[in-house]
Amino acid sequence: MLTRTLVVLSIALYLSPAAALSAEQGARSTASGSAMSLFVDATEAPRGIVHTRIEIAVKPGELTLYYPKWIPGEHAPSGPIVEMAGLRLTVGGRAVPWERDPLDMYTIHCTVPAGANRLDVALDALQSAHGIFTSGGSATEDLAVLNWNQLLVYPAVDSTDQLTVSAHLKLPPGWEHGTALETATEAGGEIAFTPVSLTTLVDSPVIAGAHYRRFDLSPGKTPAHAIDIACDSEAGLAASPELVAEWRQLINEAEALFGARHYRRYNFILTLSDNVAHFGLEHHESSDNRIQERSLVDDQLRKATSGLLPHEYVHSWIGKYRRPVGLTRSDFQKPMQTDLLWVYEGLTSYLGVVLTARSGLTTAEWQREDLASTAAWLDQRPGRAWRPLKDTAVGAQFLYGSPRAWNSWRRGVDFYGEGVLIWLDADALIRQQTGGKRSLDDFCRLFAGGTSGPPEVAPHTFDDVVNALNRVTPYDWRGFLNERVDSTSTRAPLGGITNGGWKLAWTDSLTPAMTASERAEEYVDESYSIGVVLGKDGVVTDVIPGRPAAKAGMGPGMRVVATNGRRYTAEHLRDELRAAKGGKKPFEVIAEHGDFVRVFQLDWHDGVTYPRLVRDESKPDLLSEILKPRTAPVAADVGERGR
Repeated sequence: MLTRTLVVLSIALYLSPAAALSAEQGARSTASGSAMSLFVDATEAPRGIVHTRIEIAVKPGELTLYYPKWIPGEHAPSGPIVEMAGLRLTVGGRAVPWERDPLDMYTIHCTVPAGANRLDVALDALQSAHGIFTSGGSATEDLAVLNWNQLLVYPAVDSTDQLTVSAHLKLPPGWEHGTALETATEAGGEIAFTPVSLTTLVDSPVIAGAHYRRFDLSPGKTPAHAIDIACDSEAGLAASPELVAEWRQLINEAEALFGARHYRRYNFILTLSDNVAHFGLEHHESSDNRIQERSLVDDQLRKATSGLLPHEYVHSWIGKYRRPVGLTRSDFQKPMQTDLLWVYEGLTSYLGVVLTARSGLTTAEWQREDLASTAAWLDQRPGRAWRPLKDTAVGAQFLYGSPRAWNSWRRGVDFYGEGVLIWLDADALIRQQTGGKRSLDDFCRLFAGGTSGPPEVAPHTFDDVVNALNRVTPYDWRGFLNERVDSTSTRAPLGGITNGGWKLAWTDSLTPAMTASERAEEYVDESYSIGVVLGKDGVVTDVIPGRPAAKAGMGPGMRVVATNGRRYTAEHLRDELRAAKGGKKPFEVIAEHGDFVRVFQLDWHDGVTYPRLVRDESKPDLLSEILKPRTAPVAADVGERGR
């Protein structure tokens, strides 16, 4: 599965369905013809600013403009309004006064003068990496990811499906680009895209850069699939033929899992940089994936981030096509209801685990190691005693940006990792109930398969999930899900692991998956021994209530200086823990806290300990069956270089 940090950062985008929005009528617009033209000059993106000009068809009178607020897939009102500058409205070259709504900062009011039929809007989108997700770092000297919602304002309309946008983009000299949008014309670094609805435009980001490569992932087949990659260096683009073959098998495995596709084409856009925000954001016909610069050429980094593309790809079915009704909205201003994110993100996280193994991007053993980390981490979170999983979904809009400090007690967006455990539990149960004749694969085809075609949305409720599960095999699925989602529990739902023929166990060595995850995300996890998680330079990012460090008085924000008389490094910490195993003296930690230095005596004598899974030979090995490929491996093309 995804590493713990990437799971938290794996996020979702929506495409609003007009058919489901009859009760969601917005304010009537004075826009005429429901059309606008957008001209984006990204030639200065490397220095952190993008210039936009917008032409909006209008008629005289009061006009309301919106800056997108509820950003698709970020499940929060996270539109970076603070990054909009230089806003100027004009008609025929004459300034039109405007005023921000005193209650909604994302709303702009103006009056279109008599005789006018077009309003010109100019604004600058600042790229100061202020915030998380798409409002984090998105540009470097040699690449940029452009999210249209940050580059525009739009008139109030009944539905953004009904507002047609003609988008134009100018790139720095020599840059190439990739997107799911169709190109109408392209010349001299200036691209005109085929007009689409504002919904589709915002659902279709653009990646561009000086170091760029595209790989065809379904050569000669329809629909087309491709991966567009921009990197801070030419060397980082060197995807191996074997990796390209695994990406191609991912396409095949997803087809086998769902039985249908809901897009006209699909583009993975992949940013390789150490200087942008790292996360994944799904769209209906593409996904925005951002990882470290050398993630394709460094074996350890490649494996640590291997689950990102499968996760975001699954969202085309779970979250985009089948979407909780509370996440279907007619525009970008209406609040979303996020209580079913344990389906939207949780089921996607589980299927991402499955497809990562089935496609060969990692081995089944690697996925078991990562699953052990997820299970152990959630099983020892004391916050489980007061916050049910459903509340982490309902509170997603503030939990996404919550500090790492005291995360184990607060709980974060646990519906990602815990969703993996819940849906694995359901998969194993279906296999047991049907004697291996049916599985969660059957649920996926029933719930999210349907008929192949262009993007569409089929909203769902909790009852729809229960009913689909019952069609696969009759069971008390309502009670099964309510118990795991709505109730508090001091233990994580590990039934899928135990019923799948495995047990959570402990070892004194980091597994390869844990080692790669720690390196990729730059943390040190000793939560299972002394009860701390450390970031760069020994800074304590979390302490686990009830564990030795917390009992001794340590807290987040402290910086470990030395352990048992030796200056701190991750290696020294673990060496000292191992050396002290079985001893009688307290384990000593010296830490700085602001201008103060404190010495802590920890009551811990058991060395280091890390989670892993071991086989339970008394039960069938369902987990291995779940992770087994469904299609033949794709042969590597040794001549593959990409475009």
